[in-house]
Amino acid sequence: MPKIKDELIVLLNKALELEHAARIQYLAHAGLIKGLGAEKLIERITEIAGDEAKHEAKFRNLIGSYLNGEPTMGIAPTHRAEKIEEILKVNRKGEKEAIDFYKRIYKKIVENKDQLVYEFETLEHELRHIILDEQEHAVELTVLLGD
Repeated sequence: MPKIKDELIVLLNKALELEHAARIQYLAHAGLIKGLGAEKLIERITEIAGDEAKHEAKFRNLIGSYLNGEPTMGIAPTHRAEKIEEILKVNRKGEKEAIDFYKRIYKKIVENKDQLVYEFETLEHELRHIILDEQEHAVELTVLLGD
């Protein structure tokens, strides 16, 4: 197996752990939201958790099917928050960190496309779409915060 595939398995497993943590964190935070307008916010936070679950599935598929690796069962650290503003800020920070990390993975995929003859297009496509989703989440959280 080319060295790049081993490197990508490690990076994508870290990404999988981030997505797993994000999903759990969003669901836990949704259970803490109270007050006026809470229902719509809980609904949206739960939807974002669903997006994170889809990202988990994509990463598992890329690791297992495309790179012939073993998807991790680990989870990255989660972050507590109680008040709505705190919840939005901690999750926006996580989204931005994920975007930065996924862009590094994306760059590595593009720079090594010649070694990923039968995997490149799918790896590139899936990473790009996950980054787009995460950017949408970060912007939406910023709008909700009024920043």
